[in-house]
Amino acid sequence: MRVGVLALQGGFDAHARAVAALGHAPVLVRRAADLRGAQALVLPGGESTVMLDLLGRDPTLEHALVDLALGGAPLLATCAGLILIARRVRDPEQRSLGLLEVEVRRNARGRQVHSSETRDDAGRLPLVLIRAPRIAAVGDSVEVLATLDGEPVLVRQGRVVGATFHPELTADLSVHALALDGTALQRTRLSTSTPSRGSSATGTSSADTIVSGVESAIR
Repeated sequence: MRVGVLALQGGFDAHARAVAALGHAPVLVRRAADLRGAQALVLPGGESTVMLDLLGRDPTLEHALVDLALGGAPLLATCAGLILIARRVRDPEQRSLGLLEVEVRRNARGRQVHSSETRDDAGRLPLVLIRAPRIAAVGDSVEVLATLDGEPVLVRQGRVVGATFHPELTADLSVHALALDGTALQRTRLSTSTPSRGSSATGTSSADTIVSGVESAIR
């Protein structure tokens, strides 16, 4: 399957590698023509306001992204990508594409220094949280697939999957498989050490490496 990965800004390379690891063909998308033949879409983390500004300069690309999603193509949106597609954005309010019936709060889990690694409440998914948004409300048609401290961190509405965290920065491909292939979430053995609940990026966890290595690229 040909999967478009929005590559205007942010952590698109890691998503492209995850897409390829599942046997799909990632295509970096910087203009509408790049979406020709795309059957699915990934919106990465980064800086949502920068992405919106760049999309605003190229309405053809924005319209192509929206049309692909509204046409029923699988869509995975992570961190800033989630903010980009939310129905409503707060703290502060900003424009969004409105493709997912959720309300999100930007940077609600703190600043860059508060970045952390943990697992969801079920102990199933590794979560890398970097200036992560919070999902404040979900619509009736939105399914909550994973929570952290009782709050949604992974949701699905039809073929649209949204995550507040960065699955592309772990060895667990289950979120990408869920979004692109419809595969049920499964406990996945990681090739790296398993993060403990609440481990901080100020310690010696691999979040330190992630934050320092991609600070300018992801939200």
